[in-house]
Amino acid sequence: MSDELRSAPPTRVLVLNSGSSSVKYQLLDMGDSSRLAVGLVERIGEQTSRLKHTCLTTGDTREHSGPIADHEAALKAVAEELTRDGLGLDSPELAAIGHRVVHGGMFFTEPTVIDDEVLAEIERLIPVAPLHNPANLTGVRTAQALRPDLPQVAVFDTAFHTTMPESAARYAIDPKIADRHRIRRYGFHGTSHAYVSRETARLLGKDPSEVNVIVLHLGNGASASAVEQGRCVDTSMGLTPLEGLVMGTRSGDLDPAVIFHLARVGGMSTDEIDTLLNKRSGLFGLCGDNDMREIRRRIDEGDEEARLAFDIYIHRLKKYIGAYYAVLGRVDAVAFTAGVGENAAPVREAAIAGLEGLGLAVDAELNAVHADEPRLISPAGARVAVAVVPTDEELEIATQTYALVEKNS
Repeated sequence: MSDELRSAPPTRVLVLNSGSSSVKYQLLDMGDSSRLAVGLVERIGEQTSRLKHTCLTTGDTREHSGPIADHEAALKAVAEELTRDGLGLDSPELAAIGHRVVHGGMFFTEPTVIDDEVLAEIERLIPVAPLHNPANLTGVRTAQALRPDLPQVAVFDTAFHTTMPESAARYAIDPKIADRHRIRRYGFHGTSHAYVSRETARLLGKDPSEVNVIVLHLGNGASASAVEQGRCVDTSMGLTPLEGLVMGTRSGDLDPAVIFHLARVGGMSTDEIDTLLNKRSGLFGLCGDNDMREIRRRIDEGDEEARLAFDIYIHRLKKYIGAYYAVLGRVDAVAFTAGVGENAAPVREAAIAGLEGLGLAVDAELNAVHADEPRLISPAGARVAVAVVPTDEELEIATQTYALVEKNS
């Protein structure tokens, strides 16, 4: 190998998304934004743990089942799989590890190199992200132990939404109480909203600073955002991911007095109400299914319970489109993304139906086409573009991580 090749800067980024019982990962080469390996470790801490690893340079996929005790064991197993493919964590081509961190509060407005102070602040935010931040911290600390010499970068779900004006971010409660307990609207899915709004501008042949976009991230978790000239000015999720759209198992927007009623009249505990609203509501709570494909199948068979669940889902979605149209004043595009947004043509059609007066329409033939590339599904000459833009949160995390490491080098 020549001296020139040896001295080439490292370009690989490992992206880790550590959940409470899982680790998703991707290894990317930012020289050309290509994926080298992807994988998932699930059911960590159980006897039935499973690791699925795919090396994209060879096309090989390997699966392992058996107990994986904790996140440290999970990441060591991931490191072993990468090493088998010649892509190990000890590679001099690895520039950094990028971590998805769900909640950064108002303290973190951009990707951040992780040090003790950053870890302490993420830990202080656990009360507003009790399910996510502890798992994210575990992933960071384990990765630090495996590669203490390597830059570890936190990319926050909330960061993209920190540009919201106070009029959008504040709840109408006593500011002193709100500030004491860090109560405000933070928003989530930020890496997806950032990526999709930017890719939508590119699809239109414009710079992000020139366009206003309503982004609809529709998966099992779902959120909407109003993006004005590349900056988020409103988003549907709030202090937690519970607020906003109807989701797979979450209720979304709800009169707060429902909680008091369930406690006083229903005799339910705080934990029981929490479980109801986060895990037994939304589409699942309405009809017993949170898979949109199954719901559509049931509708086609005449199931009225599934039809009502779908109609409630669409009604809420349509309200947010209209609300964010009003917030932005001018809308250049509405972009659908994530599992439901990218794949469920009936959802897109129903959400836009009746909004012709706002310049929105869907071409039935274009909407029916399934493709992996960003595409327009609105009729030619439509005043407002309607787009399907596949999200790529891992690429966004890797891009932000690599840009920060390059800047600091």
